[in-house]
Order: sequence, then C-alpha cells, then structure tokens
Amino acid sequence: MKYIFGPVASRRFGMSLGVDLSPDKKRCNFDCIYCELDPAKPVTEYEIPPKPEEILKEINKAVEKFDFEVLTITSNGEPTLYPFLDELVNELKGHKLLILSNSSTIHNKKIQKTLCKFDIVKLSLDAVTPKIFKKIDRPHKSIDIEKIINGMIEFRRIYDKELIIEILVVKGINDKEEEFEKLNEVLAQIKPDRVDISTIDRPPAYNVEGVSVERLFELSKKIENQHIFIPTREKLNFKIENLTKEELLTTLKKRPFTDSDIQNIFDEHTSRLFNDLMKENLIEEVWVGGIKFYKAIM
Repeated sequence: MKYIFGPVASRRFGMSLGVDLSPDKKRCNFDCIYCELDPAKPVTEYEIPPKPEEILKEINKAVEKFDFEVLTITSNGEPTLYPFLDELVNELKGHKLLILSNSSTIHNKKIQKTLCKFDIVKLSLDAVTPKIFKKIDRPHKSIDIEKIINGMIEFRRIYDKELIIEILVVKGINDKEEEFEKLNEVLAQIKPDRVDISTIDRPPAYNVEGVSVERLFELSKKIENQHIFIPTREKLNFKIENLTKEELLTTLKKRPFTDSDIQNIFDEHTSRLFNDLMKENLIEEVWVGGIKFYKAIM
C-alpha cells in the first residue's frame, strides 16, 4: 500500500494504523534539525496533492485487514497542509482519529474547525522563544511562534477532546531550564490534557544530538500542573528517594506520574508509601490519551 503503514504498537497511543498523506516526498513548512527526513526547503502548500478517494480506498482495505485502536493521520511533512484534509476526515467517521501536527497552521480558523473533528490532536511546541524556535524548527519565513501560541490557546477554547503537546529536546538548543520555564508559562495558558517530552531516537537530518532520559526528567520539573509523559525504553539512573507522605502528595499534585515513572524512578521506600496512599484513596488514576497517570487528591 502507498498511503498506509502499520499497524504499529505506539508507546503513546496504543495500536496505531498510520495514514501518510505525502508518501512520495517531503512537504513541510518546517525543516526541523531533528527530523529523520532529508533536509528540504520549507513549503507552505502541497504540490500535486493525492486525491482523497485514492487514500480512502487504501484505508477501507486496511480497515478490513487489520485490527487497531487509533487511525493516525500523518505525513512526510505537515498533514494540515493537505488541501483535502477536511474532506478526508468527513469520510472517516466511526474510527478513533489522531493527527500529528507541527502546529504551524493552528491559528487558521478553517484548520481549527477541521482538527475539532479528531478525537486526539497532538501539536508540537519545541520552544516558545523566537530565536530558539527558528533554530530548532527552521520554519518557513512566514511562520511566527507568537501566532502559533495564540492559535493553540484559541483552539483549546473550542476543542473539548484530547489535546497533547509534544516538546522534542535537542542537546544545546532547547535543553535549558530557562526555556522550560517559559514553556511552563505558555502551557498554563494552553491547558493541554497531556505534555509529551521526548528527545531524538532516530538518525536526524542534521548533525545534532538528543539528551539523556534523566535530563528530560530534570527539565520536566519546570513544567507544573500538567500530565507529563516521557517515553523511555530503558531503566533510569534518575531516582526519587525517601519522600515523606506530604512531599509525595505535593509532587503528584504538581506532576502526575505514569506507571512507567513509578516503576523506574521511585525507590523502594517511596514505592511503599505510594501504595499506602493508594489504599487510603489519596491518589486517583487518570487516563489521558491512552496513558494512565496517578494524581494526588488534595
């Protein structure tokens, strides 16, 4: 198949069947330094876009063949640039729909209206400082980070389903505490359901490096009152040790933790304390985007 890939087991969204709206070439208004696709000049529109009926034909065949939890709309580039996106989504009713977007068009009212038809919208926000944003995402000259931020805030006001913000951290670019403090201020205005903080895990287009998972956890401390998910495939050296009952409740109030967090970073004492608090019903389970979080009830 040309437009379909997977299903693949996603750490963030469960079993996902992917739909690539630009399988033949990169069509993007960013040229991110961490992208695994070859470098390309940013564009603002699709050149010779595929017809929606061609894509739908493949989707219908795949639906009969595969079992999956979510239908993920993506692209070798930016899927919201696809001119027939609204038409395509209207034909996909009955499926749990997810879109992976770089956020560049989120200020556009028509795009906002289309994205409201998705069950999960994941938007990228790697930096909020203009200089760092341009350095890491290398956007088309017409794109402004303030417009993106304001667009996200506006979109959240009309979108009542699952909104996920992803921050991808690159060593030496957006890995400073100061940038995460500014991200924290912006995220408080956007009010997403979940914040994913990740780093490079595939060979990038440019000569840049990711940071350690431990560093991601350190930076995540600057993001308060959000459900934060840090995908990891490895055991961590980072540990939370010897917390008191009050300290653990305060921590889980400001920063709900996932199952993976608790298994990987709580020491034995804190794990026992966590289990005791669960029995006392002082901690609740909250599901966001297929990920279970534990949050203090205070």
